[in-house]
Amino acid sequence: KLSHGSPSFRSRALLFAPVRPSFAVSFLGGFAMLAYEEGGGLGYPPLGGPVMDEELARLEIIRQGFRINWMNMRDASTGQILWEHHDWDCNSLEVEAQVPKEILRCRQVSREINFSSQEKMSSLRLVQTIMFNGQHLEEWNFAFGFVIPNSTNTWQQTIEAAEEEEMIPAELLSGNTVIDTTFYDGDAIIASQKVRLWYV
Repeated sequence: KLSHGSPSFRSRALLFAPVRPSFAVSFLGGFAMLAYEEGGGLGYPPLGGPVMDEELARLEIIRQGFRINWMNMRDASTGQILWEHHDWDCNSLEVEAQVPKEILRCRQVSREINFSSQEKMSSLRLVQTIMFNGQHLEEWNFAFGFVIPNSTNTWQQTIEAAEEEEMIPAELLSGNTVIDTTFYDGDAIIASQKVRLWYV
């Protein structure tokens, strides 16, 4: 299944390094997200509120069957792949991504996330929280929708860059930017992971 997800929009995206604090990131936040630390070990964030045992068991099965396969980013105007990663580490709490500085010069960037799910999901969505030097800057939401059981899907989004004069230099962003990305089925957390960005 190929989905274009949320409509394209103008983004003062961190990937494009804006000066103003009111901005967003969208196409780096889809990195694999399956675990978080709970009492020194790996687990899943609590759902919150009363949930029946049957529903908890169903969600656990969904989590176990969900994984990111690969991801890439392209210059949307030419289709040239600028960054890609296969065999994503779905178990680490935080991973690092080395992104070429050239991507900051693109007017539009297209991201593709390829993921697999063994179970049906009725309303897959993605929430990205951007942290810069430990400060919360912005949150963005993307909706994929229904996921067919035993399927592999490619989720694509296209982002337009901010103006050049609004950019923060790559050397300031590099290593200081963390994208906290969480996948949900409706309101239930399916997977979560932090990604630290380095511009090389």
